[in-house]
Parts: sequence; C-alpha cells; structure tokens
Amino acid sequence: MTSSMLLLSFILMLAALLQRSDAVEFTFDLADNVEDCFYEEIKRNTSAYFEFQVSAGGDLDVDVELKDPQNQIIYTSKRATYDSHQFTAETTGVYTACFSNKFSAFSHKIVYVDFQVGDEPALPGVDEHATVLTQMETSSQAIHKALNDILDAQTHHRLREAQGFKRAELINHRVMLWASLETASVALIGIVQILILRNFFTDRKPSGQQRYERL
Repeated sequence: MTSSMLLLSFILMLAALLQRSDAVEFTFDLADNVEDCFYEEIKRNTSAYFEFQVSAGGDLDVDVELKDPQNQIIYTSKRATYDSHQFTAETTGVYTACFSNKFSAFSHKIVYVDFQVGDEPALPGVDEHATVLTQMETSSQAIHKALNDILDAQTHHRLREAQGFKRAELINHRVMLWASLETASVALIGIVQILILRNFFTDRKPSGQQRYERL
C-alpha cells in the first residue's frame, strides 16, 4: 500500500511539472551598442514574474525596460546585473521587455531571462477539492514545492557557473598575455646585454696607430 501511494504521488508531481504556468526561459547574446526587445501577451488581472541576470560580458551590466501595451514603462533598471519584478497586468495586450547595451561600444553580453505569466496550475486531484487534504496529498504538495525550488536553484547555480567560467577564461587570457610580455622583455634584455658585452670585448685599434699606418 505504501509503494502504491508513493507511485501515485510521483505521477501527480510529474503531471504538475508538465502543467506549469506559461513561462519563457532563455539565454541570449546581446551585441554591443544594440537594443533587443521581447514580447509577451498577458491578459488583464494576470500576475507575471520577470527576472533577468547578466551571466557574462563586460562589467556584467545592462539597461532594462518593461513596458505595457500603451508603451508606458512599468519597470526600469540602469546598468544592472540581476533583478526581478513581479506585477499584475492592468490591461490585456502585448508587454515588451527591452534590453539595451548601447552604452557599451566593445563588449557583448550574455543575458538570462525568465518571464512567467499566470499562477501555477493546481496539482491534479489534490488542490481541486475543498476537503481536508490527506497525508499523501500534503506530502505531494510539499515535494512538488521542493522540486520547483530545486529547479530554480539549479538554474541560478548554472548561471553562476557560467559566469565563473567566463571570468576564469578572462583571467587566464590576461595571465597568458602578461606572461608573453614578460618573456619577450626578458629575451630582449638578454639580447641587448649580449650586444653590449660583445662591444666591450671587441678589439679596436687606436686612432693614432691608424694614422701612422697611413704614413
């Protein structure tokens, strides 16, 4: 009986994960001196959650604007690395999220975006009734919430890992460049020292002796 309850609980959690709220989650490359915009249609009185994070590029900063269908700014952030914004749509229409890198003339950015629209659907057969939840249903809700938290934590850890990897690549490039410059400097100094020493030990005839030989 216990194994069948656990199997049923696992099936319910899988169904809930497949029926998550409308969400757009992606990573894109934002070129230098460019502004990119993305669009999401939201119905009135629908809650939405907007999150972004710059994972690589330059000083890890970007300008962000979130606009409603009337082109009114409902959220803005300048030179930000990470932020989130939760709101409820006041009108039905297409909402616009714009990311600007126009202040940077050389470095491009890699930006992660998570745009969730609407509340998460109820667990099938668990949250659909108003009676007291059984122990199995309560456990299913708790496990489902824990799995969602794990998914979010994994996403953020992957972003931190990518950010750390990019920073390690940059440091490695700078170390290699500095080591190459030091090697070239040591080689140049050695060549100059050899030339100076050769000049010291080169036999030279006195100027007077050269004059007598001519006579």
